[in-house]
This record gives sequence, C-alpha cells and structure tokens, in this order.
Amino acid sequence: MFPFVIAFLSSLIVAMIVVRYEHLHSSYSHDHSGDEHGPQKFHAHPTPRIGSIPILIGLSLGLLVSWLKGWLHETGWLLLLCALPVCVTGLLEDICRRIRPFWRLLASFISASLAYWLLDAGVQRIDIESIDYLLKLWPISFTFTLLAVGGVSHSINIIDGYNGLAGMVTIMILSAILYVSLAVNDWEMIAICVSLIGATIGFLLLNYPRGLIFAGDGGAYLWGFLIAELSVLLVIRHPNVSPWFPALLVIYPVWETLFSIYRRRLVRRASPGLPDALHLHQLIYLRLVKWMVGSREARHIIRRNSMTSPYLWGVAALSIVPAILFWQNTAALMFCIVFFVIAYGWLYRRLVQFNSPKFLMIRKNK
Repeated sequence: MFPFVIAFLSSLIVAMIVVRYEHLHSSYSHDHSGDEHGPQKFHAHPTPRIGSIPILIGLSLGLLVSWLKGWLHETGWLLLLCALPVCVTGLLEDICRRIRPFWRLLASFISASLAYWLLDAGVQRIDIESIDYLLKLWPISFTFTLLAVGGVSHSINIIDGYNGLAGMVTIMILSAILYVSLAVNDWEMIAICVSLIGATIGFLLLNYPRGLIFAGDGGAYLWGFLIAELSVLLVIRHPNVSPWFPALLVIYPVWETLFSIYRRRLVRRASPGLPDALHLHQLIYLRLVKWMVGSREARHIIRRNSMTSPYLWGVAALSIVPAILFWQNTAALMFCIVFFVIAYGWLYRRLVQFNSPKFLMIRKNK
C-alpha cells in the first residue's frame, strides 16, 4: 500500500540523516556506554538514541497519505496526539537522561487518559462476567485502562535491549493486529498498522544488525502505547474479537515486566526501577551467545548483539502465532497464555542455573 511505502521511505531517509550527521548532535543524542559498562549495555560504540524521530515522522506521513486517500478519519490523528506525551517524555530521557521511570510511566498514564476521553478507548470487557460487570463502571474501567496501557507501554521499553529486538517484536505484534483488522474489514485500523509497520521497518534497517541507531525510550514508549491503544480499539470496535487476543500478543513483554518486578522486589529486595542484567534477553546473551564469540573487538560485540535478538523473536512467536490462529476463541487464548508463562519459567530457570537447553546451543566459533 502507498501509505506503507511513504512511511517506510520517510523513516529510512530521516534515520539515515540522523546517522550521517550524528557528529552534529552526538553530545546530547548518543548513548556513551560501552559493551560491558552498565548492566544493560551491550553495544560497541556510542550510538544515537533518537530513533523515535524517524519513526514518528514516518508514521505521521503514512497517516497523512491514508487521510488524503480517504482511508483514515480522525482516529489516526487523535491517536497520534494522545501518543505525544509519552513519546516526548521518552525522547527527553534519551537526550538529557534525567527523566526517572516514574515520570515516564506517569506520561503513559496521561496519554492513556487522553485516549480514553478523546477516542473512548477504554477496556470494557475481558469476557469474565463478574469483571465485565465492574468494567461497566467508568472509574473502574478508567483505572484498569490506565494500568493496562501504561503497563504495555513500559513493557516494550523493558525488552528494548538488543539490536532489532523490540522493533521486530513490534512488527510481529502489529502484523497480527493488521491480520485481524483485515478479517473484520476495519480500514482505519489497517491504515494505522500499515503506516506504523512501514515506519518501524525503515528505522529497523539501520538498527539491525549493526545498531547504527537506537529507538531509545521515546521510540519504545511510542511503540508500546500504540500497540496498547490499537488493541483496545480493535476489541471495542469488533465484539467478535476476543479481548484475550491482544493479551496473548503482548504476553512476552508484559510477563517479562511482571516477572522483573517480582524478581527485584520480592527475591532480591531491591527497587523494581533499578536496572540489572537478569532479563531473559540478557540471560540468552550471557548463556547462549556471548561465549560463542569471546573477543572484545567491536565487530564481535556487534555480531553477538545481533545474534541475541532472533532467539527472542522465537519466544515472541510462541504467543503471536497462536494469537492469530485463535483470535476469536477466548478459552484457547487463555490456555496459550498459561502455556507461555510455564514455558518462560522453564527456560528462565534453565538459563539462570547454567543448564541451557542443548537444542538452543550453537557450536563455538574458533
């Protein structure tokens, strides 16, 4: 589709400009942490963290083309307006690095509140009768919506640790939403998904595998917020779509976040906001990838960074594929969520105990 092409090309061109002239903005746009400095730093060179700019520009131009073609009305523009608080707050953190996680989470709540009132994007049902009855009361629906949207927004930022990881997971989730939007013939949702996928792919070409630009907090929160709101709108607009369909789509980043809170607060007795190197993607890097290319040369650092993400794409596919297959079947979707949580726990336990599954191991390069 034409909006996809425009979103893709504009995002790619802007990302190339950012990378080409990074020497002009490096003092405020670069992540200066090296490979081993900090618990969540696994890249070789200082890199621009303002990938949210090409993504946002690409999305905006894609939506503009969709609007001119008559495929999009006010929904896309209002959604973009609602996304600005959380995206701008994340971008400010990428530039000044002084915005605490609390304020970023609060910004996601503000964005969710705007969408609730401007788009009527509130969680109204989860197909459990007793809870659905409570969700008819707007204070409960409003609170539940803020927690859900804010949680998903933050969860995408949690998994944004390696080249191509969050970007590709976002594309996979959006492709699933696009598939169901096509099935229910919702052209507004199709236009938004296509534009955001195009903008993300344009950015991703420079992000993976070499890591020439990062999405940063601004890009990750933008992805998470839009995924959450598109999910809410899809369920509201189409009663035949199970509310557990989007729940299964985002179970990987959401469960990673919930498990991290449990691990930090209850197990380690530390603040949930403190970074560490015990996320699933970091354990896969340390247990399955890092040992294969042990040199600290920049090319080896970049190589093992890029080798980590495909493992996690496979983890995400364990939930996204069945979500596409059973998007109308609430019981099957709930079963798949339980199965994913169990599989996640099994894999995490094996990795943390230095007992990595043999079928995931790759022979070490000499």
